[in-house]
Amino acid sequence: MATGTGVPRLMVVGAHAGDGEVMAGSVVAQHLADDGTAAFLHLTPGERGHPFLSGAQYAIQKREEARAAGSVLGADVRILDYRDGELVASQEVKLLVAQMILDEQPDIVITHDAGSFHRDHAACHEIVSEAIFYAGLADLWPDRPPHIVKAVYYAENWEDKRSFSPDLYIDTSRGHDTWLEALHCYELFRGELATFPYVRYYEALAVVRGAESGTRYAKAFSVPPEARRTVVSGLAGEIPLKVTTGASIIARTQDA
Repeated sequence: MATGTGVPRLMVVGAHAGDGEVMAGSVVAQHLADDGTAAFLHLTPGERGHPFLSGAQYAIQKREEARAAGSVLGADVRILDYRDGELVASQEVKLLVAQMILDEQPDIVITHDAGSFHRDHAACHEIVSEAIFYAGLADLWPDRPPHIVKAVYYAENWEDKRSFSPDLYIDTSRGHDTWLEALHCYELFRGELATFPYVRYYEALAVVRGAESGTRYAKAFSVPPEARRTVVSGLAGEIPLKVTTGASIIARTQDA
């Protein structure tokens, strides 16, 4: 991962090549434009489902597409060799991802939400959660220092909606166009393989989340329950946990 200038280091972990980009590509584009650093880790190429190519052939194509998308965004890309549809939250893969967390040293990790009907996405959530824990255990890494991830955000994905509830909105207006350019590196997202309108769905979702947060485009994320705790010494200072209502969004927009 390239060095930055004090901006938090970001790592996006997806079950398949393409998942991380649709979930957080605009965040990554904007983060890098702000002199941050970012890396994608794809646990599988996502090589199943092509109507004409074998899994091995499509895996080669997906790896090329992932690197092309990373180049557009300016992010590093790593792709593991686990098989699409067969990802298991084993101790082996948890420790491997923990090692990659030690390599990348991210301050923030973005991955799938837990409530997914896709088994690979659910496995990825468990893998990343455990890997973050393992990366911080000093006695597991006698030859290198452990690493503490400061924040983990769970991204919004059409397949991961069972329990998703937005806690954090990130204004992605400045990264939106670069994100769309990166998505078009994938044949899947160009609409040439599937009937599901990926780009139209996620672009519309960015508009909806933007409207909810008073911005042009936004991405929404959930956080672990323990991250929702806010501790204050009293209520004499700035009001904590302000309510974001439609009226407050309209007022803020008018004041801008």
